[in-house]
Amino acid sequence: MNKIPVGVLGASGYVGRELCTIIQAHPSLSLTFATANDQRGQSVRIGSKAITFVAAEDAALDRAELVFSALPHGASKEWIARAAGAGARVIDLSADLRPGNGCDGVPYGLTELARQRIADASVVANPGCYPTSVLLALAPLVSLGLIVPGATVTVNSASGVTGAGNSPKRELLIAEVSEDFRAYSVGNTHRHLNEMRGTLRDWGADADLIFTTHLLPVARGILTTIAVPVTRSLDSVLAPWTEAYAGEPFIEITTHPPTLRDVVHRNAARISAAAVDGTRVPTLLVFCAIDNLMKGAAGQAVQNANVMFGLPETLGLPS
Repeated sequence: MNKIPVGVLGASGYVGRELCTIIQAHPSLSLTFATANDQRGQSVRIGSKAITFVAAEDAALDRAELVFSALPHGASKEWIARAAGAGARVIDLSADLRPGNGCDGVPYGLTELARQRIADASVVANPGCYPTSVLLALAPLVSLGLIVPGATVTVNSASGVTGAGNSPKRELLIAEVSEDFRAYSVGNTHRHLNEMRGTLRDWGADADLIFTTHLLPVARGILTTIAVPVTRSLDSVLAPWTEAYAGEPFIEITTHPPTLRDVVHRNAARISAAAVDGTRVPTLLVFCAIDNLMKGAAGQAVQNANVMFGLPETLGLPS
């Protein structure tokens, strides 16, 4: 069986390495190049094989049918254009092409909600990790018109330290993170807000977001808790999600709030919901747990690649 030649730009970061690991084990993909300017010429073991990093300028873009860009925000757009110009289809894992970031017309790769656009696309903007957990949780409520118009939706998300990348930072040292838990980007200033607001606006939602992120003393995983004022009480609290995501291989609806252990190292989003007592306006608490490196990044990117190339959507991905 001929495999699809794939390149990874920015392969030395946590997301890039996760991509390489998945590609190495994927039955229909073959890793053609992996770039890392600061580590060019170095060989590392990723997954089951050793690979040698090359500089981005030396990447054989014309040999790849698919290129994943895991380059930093702001640096990715130029290389996406180069890869597309060389004839490759591209999945961008930076924020450069996502909604709310000044780029229109690029399909937004929440796979379960945009399969047809993804299948026909030459370039796909892969969602951010936090937005994946928030938007998959909110989408069924938006589509049913259940969010109170003009409501404030309060989102609290906690992530493992790999979500901050692998650049050396004092505040991410094990001695700083261990046995601690703290909020960051407080005051509705997190860079993912543009992406979430832009997507909700595209869906026709009328709501404000208050989004607060927290750093967990773990390596990977995101747990998001959302308080949503709704237009009416529901006879079955989980019905919006069980109906919207029926048959989805990577979305699990549960009666109990999910935990990180349910999802780490899996390309899964685990969602639950509960009604809130004692509020004047009917309110739901919605929970979503994902692995920030899998369903929040590399796993979802490969899921999108499978759709783009007409492969079984679950191929090569741990569910």
